Amino acid sequence: MSFINRALRPPSYGWADESGELIKPTVGQIFREFFQRLNVFKSKKNWLAFSSWFWALALSPFLILFITKYFEWYLLPIGFVYSMVIMGSHGTVWYHRYATHGAFEFSNAFSRFITQNLVIKVFPEELYVVSHHVHHVQSDLPGDPYNAKAGFLYCFLADVTHQPIALDLTESDYKKATNYLKGAGVKMNTYAQYQKWGSISNPFWSWAHLTLNWAFWYGVFFLIGGHALAFCLFGAAQVWGFGIRTFNYEGHGKGVDKREEGLDFFQEDESINQYWPGYVAGEWHNNHHLFPKSARNGFTKWQLDLPWLYIKFLYLIGGVKSYKNHKDKFMEEYYKPYKEKKQESLS
Repeated sequence: MSFINRALRPPSYGWADESGELIKPTVGQIFREFFQRLNVFKSKKNWLAFSSWFWALALSPFLILFITKYFEWYLLPIGFVYSMVIMGSHGTVWYHRYATHGAFEFSNAFSRFITQNLVIKVFPEELYVVSHHVHHVQSDLPGDPYNAKAGFLYCFLADVTHQPIALDLTESDYKKATNYLKGAGVKMNTYAQYQKWGSISNPFWSWAHLTLNWAFWYGVFFLIGGHALAFCLFGAAQVWGFGIRTFNYEGHGKGVDKREEGLDFFQEDESINQYWPGYVAGEWHNNHHLFPKSARNGFTKWQLDLPWLYIKFLYLIGGVKSYKNHKDKFMEEYYKPYKEKKQESLS
């Protein structure tokens, strides 16, 4: 078994049955796994999964108080743009294209730090990055940590039930796992610390980072628009934090093959290009699976790619020193032949 196939901690119900078919757990099995892995009293090695949901739920008071005490109609579009566009695009730039796939390279630590903390932090890099590498290798197959074919809850709760790293990695395997997070702004545990905490990320640094991030952004938003703006945007951050947990289920057709000819060119899995995540966050998902290391995923004229515009802007001002852009390759190898074949069929 290759390292990528043993990098994650398998759920108690397993990835596949004896015949190699995907195991589709019941709702009860998923929830039991979820709550067992949140139990930090049972094992401190559950701290990262616990933190992921603690941080998400800790934003609830902001959303509730915004609705009940600080609500203003003019703040709704601001919260919408912040969560859907700004946080969505940031997630694509930081977690997806940089931290996971290394689609571009920062020129200096300052540019990287600013980009990492450009918005309210709500999700640990480790849970996203390592599991996403597995996802690309096992996409829509048993072992895919958010396999849409196993249902909505299988994906929505995956950061706890399927995405944490394995607890029994050898020292050499642990080193391989840490390589995925190189440059991602994460303070990493030593192997001895990993054996204690069950994670690559250091728990004390992770909590300190989030606390300082939240304090900074609350102060900025308060100075700009008082408690009303701050509560609005922190509440909006929770909306994004839960929304991102639904993305892969939607982005792989809810477990059904929804690929369209002329829109989705990658045929090795059931990822699809969707207009909403594409326009607000540059997540043209089928394009991404076709060229995962491309800093640009919006390849056609009508595929807006805001994260690419941010990366290109940083490049122009010296914050990014190099990037990969596979647009020309996509056009030459996929889009142009498709258009020519379509034209021939009409003539």
